[in-house]
Amino acid sequence: MESPILAPSILAADHTRLADDVHAVEALGIQWLHIDIMDGHFVPNLSFGPKTVADLRSKSKLFFDVHLMIDNPSEYIEPFAQAGADLISIHVEPDYDVAETLSRIRELGATPGIVINPNTKVDAAIPFLSQVDLILAMTVEPGFGGQSFTDSVLEKVRELDEIRQSRSLNFRIEVDGGINTETAELCRNAGVDTFVAGTAFFKAPDRAAFMDRIQSMD
Repeated sequence: MESPILAPSILAADHTRLADDVHAVEALGIQWLHIDIMDGHFVPNLSFGPKTVADLRSKSKLFFDVHLMIDNPSEYIEPFAQAGADLISIHVEPDYDVAETLSRIRELGATPGIVINPNTKVDAAIPFLSQVDLILAMTVEPGFGGQSFTDSVLEKVRELDEIRQSRSLNFRIEVDGGINTETAELCRNAGVDTFVAGTAFFKAPDRAAFMDRIQSMD
């Protein structure tokens, strides 16, 4: 299993000072930043667009882990790739050509990822696992930060880890939603290597200690 990566989610940052919070993440030595893109249709919330990603890109060398929670991701791959997204993850649930969109992400120079919601079975992602470098298993219903962790997702993570090992695939397994030091340990034991943390990270009294706890898990 790969070494653990922490990807703080700027959805939980202070939106009046995003650049400052991104610099604070970078100053800790963290490598990844998670950026949630919401359209108000696929999920009942709105967040950032390509311009936000581009503006932050000009101020940071972090690895931008961009999660598209939108109805028509195939139409927005190019704007986000051009804005500086390093990894673009797309959901299996909307009706569009997932395989073609993943190929397009890689053609544009970004890393492709796939996402499944808590109620989506692993079977829905299996056809695409050989195309991706990461699968994100949502541990809450997407759309809002601060939700409680869904324990039942752990079984899906174990299934993904078994597939990864049995097929000698190299995708990372990421979780997002209700991730703190306790739930992260449960996920790590199930096979997770990449952890998105929003509220728990940005509200932590000691962000460095939080980072160390996540990144030191065996």
